[in-house]
Amino acid sequence: MSRLRVGVIGAGSIANMHLKSYVANPDVEIVGIYDINHERAQQQAERYGAHTWFATLEELLARPDIDAVSICTWNNSHAEMAIAALDAGKHVLVEKPLARTVAEAEAIGAAAARAGTKVQVGFVRRFSSNAKVLKSFVDAGELGEIYFAKATNVRRIGNPGGWFADSERSGGGPLIDIGVHVLDLCWYMMGAPKARTVSGVTYSRLGNRANVTNLARYKVADYDPELSDVEDMATALIRFDNGASIIFDTSYSLHATSDRLDLSIYGDKGGAELEPQLTIVTERLDTVLNITPQVDLTTFDFDEGFQNEIDHFVALCLGEAPDIAPVEHGVEMMRILAAIYESAAQGREIALD
Repeated sequence: MSRLRVGVIGAGSIANMHLKSYVANPDVEIVGIYDINHERAQQQAERYGAHTWFATLEELLARPDIDAVSICTWNNSHAEMAIAALDAGKHVLVEKPLARTVAEAEAIGAAAARAGTKVQVGFVRRFSSNAKVLKSFVDAGELGEIYFAKATNVRRIGNPGGWFADSERSGGGPLIDIGVHVLDLCWYMMGAPKARTVSGVTYSRLGNRANVTNLARYKVADYDPELSDVEDMATALIRFDNGASIIFDTSYSLHATSDRLDLSIYGDKGGAELEPQLTIVTERLDTVLNITPQVDLTTFDFDEGFQNEIDHFVALCLGEAPDIAPVEHGVEMMRILAAIYESAAQGREIALD
């Protein structure tokens, strides 16, 4: 197989990031696009040069000339669609979160094991230039054993509304949507240890604050100012079986002075801040040094991150790259997210098996 023949499931905003990245990869042929909105599927097929669009998911998955799919749909459809694609023998890139529940995530994992094809979870921040540089330092032992991390992804006015604010379709609010990015990246940098206990708190005090008009926000296509049954914010302490820990917080809505994106890891030989700018802390000759790597992008760039993610998925399917975001990581991250929600609901620390 010299080129990867791809079908894209879903034609909304995040699908644009996948489609334009596929177009930019010379080893990809976009066969077709499926969306429940047929007009949108047809428009996207024409825009990105796909051969066709499909009226049903079954039609797309039945095509023998499709090797792999991207799943860019509501969270409540991830499991059903990923399992169907795997059972049809396709490689699968599924947007994060892998699913809404642990049971759904485990079912995808089981389907992947049956199929023997590749699953890549859409942890896009793992693929940014700054993250790749930092991971190379971690893997080389420059920071020593990573035993503590802090992760923050706070929006003060950032509830997108629509399906994002509908727990039935999304599975949750900022925790499962934007918080998972930084939580996963810390966990990945720490070597993906097994979570032992989780203590979490969620708040639903502010809603989507549709009354606020002086600050810009992203609004999804089906935005409804009356709908929001997800949390405003979440915070958690996660302990791992190797003694490491993460402190984490995220929000859609918070009376904060500004949006914040911070990610820091600490080891016994050095530390690092990945966001807002990559800086590595170390010691040389009894002196503490802050090192700024000389790379083009020391902070996360949306377009670059998605292009790297898609390029890696293509290479993975073609047998030219290792798994960086395997389905097992998606399942374990779902266990952590679910434990945070459970801990918040029960008001106590949760032990994971």
